[in-house]
Order: sequence, then structure tokens, then C-alpha cells
Amino acid sequence: MAKLTFTGGIHPYDGKDLSKDKAIREILPKGDLVYPLSQHIGAPAVPVVKKGDHVLTGQLIAEAGGFVSAPIYASVSGTVKAIEPRRVVTGDNVMSIVIENDGKYEAVEYPAGKPLIKYSKEEIIERVKTAGIVGMGGAGFPTFIKLSPKEPEKIEYVIVNGAECEPYLTSDYRRMLEEPKKVIGGLKAILRLFDKAVGIIAIEENKHDCIELMRRLTKNDKRVVVKALKTKYPQGAERQLIYATTGRQINSSMLPADAGCIVDNVDTVVAIYTALAEGKPLMERIVTVTGDAIRKPRNFKVRIGTNYHELIEEAGGFRVQPEKIISGGPMMGFGIFDLDVPTTKIASALLCLSKDEVSAMEPTACIKCGRCVEVCPGRVVPSKLMVCAINDDEEGFLKNNGMECCECGCCSYVCPAKRPLTQTIKSMRKMQLAKKKK
Repeated sequence: MAKLTFTGGIHPYDGKDLSKDKAIREILPKGDLVYPLSQHIGAPAVPVVKKGDHVLTGQLIAEAGGFVSAPIYASVSGTVKAIEPRRVVTGDNVMSIVIENDGKYEAVEYPAGKPLIKYSKEEIIERVKTAGIVGMGGAGFPTFIKLSPKEPEKIEYVIVNGAECEPYLTSDYRRMLEEPKKVIGGLKAILRLFDKAVGIIAIEENKHDCIELMRRLTKNDKRVVVKALKTKYPQGAERQLIYATTGRQINSSMLPADAGCIVDNVDTVVAIYTALAEGKPLMERIVTVTGDAIRKPRNFKVRIGTNYHELIEEAGGFRVQPEKIISGGPMMGFGIFDLDVPTTKIASALLCLSKDEVSAMEPTACIKCGRCVEVCPGRVVPSKLMVCAINDDEEGFLKNNGMECCECGCCSYVCPAKRPLTQTIKSMRKMQLAKKKK
């Protein structure tokens, strides 16, 4: 039987053994909580509290600042200490609400949840919107917009992205293993919006226990199917995932809905279930804290706003001083220089490595080997695009389909000349996207 996959891709060391066999542990924050007003794509949220206000867990502290935006809720009870710029993982200073945690965790009375079958389509969308749910795989796009395509009758597949192909990350794996009914419940809630759609739970074959569990729990459901994907990076990238599971193709100018698909991350689907079944807004997420520099790697259920220093402390601190700390995974994450930053809705992992192998590399001239072309899932020529980017050749970059690069890092990983292909192409793509936006 042919395995579900795509053309190209790589098989890097996955590092998942460090944390995959340890159950999720919930942690409570000790210090102040910081809530950046930009934790999503779109307009920053607008504060509805002021300095000195007392707030409760689950209380709205910032409302959506526009149509493409999302509200923010307090994840602890306490006092609003300040509304001021604070540093985030990208290194930027972002206007944030700072809450002094009183340690009591007193909560508001949440809206009553009810069985999913009793929700109308409009109620589901409104509850997802009000809960402040965004894409928690890293994109941060407000979920209610994704669930409201122009032509809902044309949606044929709702895909739960359980591939988790990024090395070291195991938060989705633990979530599926420990709370499978919430994943399935969230998927069924989305399916209520699309009458003709089939639900697909897509999981890489290296997570065989998750595949077996999900298949057992959905065996009598005619609208849900579990698909085992070939273990390969970047199997979980949106375009590659859609192709592997449905055979349909999309490009950079298309949305998944254009191919009749809706794709959501595991944590996002669970947040939808929680909002509908329990009435709770998005206040927490699972974060993988791992790497060979961490003493006790594992996954934590973290309240949004918690300081990264506290996550390191809960993981036993550093075994050795790391040379490289990455927010996210090694392929698509980015290096950070300051741990005094808060966990946000889109913070999936904190990776601490004893050696910074990339910085030690010395790039040399391209040897025309073509390996970057072989592994590119976007089917472009990375070496040629890098030349265009270096020479500011925008016309050549676009002519050679530079916008089809998904910035997965495969080309940089296999390049024997150690050339920073992805990073250079990414910079040019950023410029082009900014011009398009204008």
C-alpha cells in the first residue's frame, strides 16, 4: 500500500525521545503574567482594563481590535500592574497587560457548556470567536475566520493536523494520547459547520499508539477517518498535509478552502472543544520544553502569560549552559536571546541546545549538486532563488516561483556547502509579501 506523503522532504534526527514518554504536567505561574496585545495575525487587541483593576481567571482583559483580531483573557486572578511595552520572543517590544498574580486563581462564572449537537452553526462560530481562539500551530490566524469560508458548502475535508513533523516537539502527541476525546469532540464540532465534509485525523506513522487509539475511538463514526502519514519532514506543513491526505494541491496564492479543505492544529481543535463543552476561553496551551541542555525535558500545560524562566525551572533547569535557545522547533523556529518573555497563544516549544551547530558552519560556494532541488517540497530551485535574493533580483525571484517556498528549511539542512538558502529566500519573500500588502 502506498504511503500517504508528498514529493521531497528530509528525515532529520527527531529528538522526540527526550519528552514523548512523559505525561503532560500542569504548572501554575509564580510571578507576574504578561499578555502581549499582539498574539495573533491582525490588529492588536484593545485593553478593557486599567492599572489597578482587580481581575479574575477567565475575565476579558482585551477585546478584538478589528475583524481580523482576537480577544485576550486573564489566566490568573490578581491586579493589573501595568499596561506597557514588554519584550516578546521575537525581540520586539509589544504593548502588553501585566497582571500581578495573587495566587488564588479565582475564576469568573463561565458560560454554560452544552452538548455539541445542541449548538447551531452560528453559535459555534460566535463561541469560537468570543473565546479568542487562534491557530495554535504557530500561525495565530483567528480561527472563527477560518471556519467561515465564503462558500461553506464546498468544504469537503476538515483535517486535524496531528503530524507534528517538527523535530523535538511532542506536545500534540501527548495531547492526542492523553485527551483523545477532546480532539475528536473538537473535530466533530467543526464538522457541524460543513454538512458535506469528512473529518480526517492525520498522524505520522511514528505515533502508532495515537493512530491505534484514534481509530478505536472513531471506528463507528462514518464522518471521521484516521490517516497514517509517512514519517517525513515537513509532512505537517499545510500544503503537504492537504496533498498527502486528499491528493489536492494548493499554491501560495490559494487558501486551503480553495481546495475544499479546512486544516487545524491539535491544540486549536481542543480549544474549540473546551470553549463549547466547558464555556472556557483560550487561557492555556501545551508547551514542549526540551533539548539536550535541559535537565528534565517534558510537556507542560501552561497558562498563557507565564514567563519562560518559570518553564525552564519546572523542567529542572539547565543541565549545561545552552549555546542556542529556540522558540519552536529547530527547522522553523527562531533563536531567542532573552528568556524574560511570556508564553503566548502561539508558543509551542522552547528548545535548548548545548551546541549551536549552525553558527559554527562556514558557508562555501555552491557546488551545483542539486540536492536542494531534490528535497524541496515546493518544487522550486532554492540555489537559483538564493542568487536572485542576494542580487535583489525581484523579477527573477518571482519568475522562478520564489513565493512557492514554504520556508521549511529542507534545502539549508541538506546543502553540503552549508549555504543559508532558507534564510536568504525568506528575507526576499518577506519583502515581496510586504509590498503586496501595501
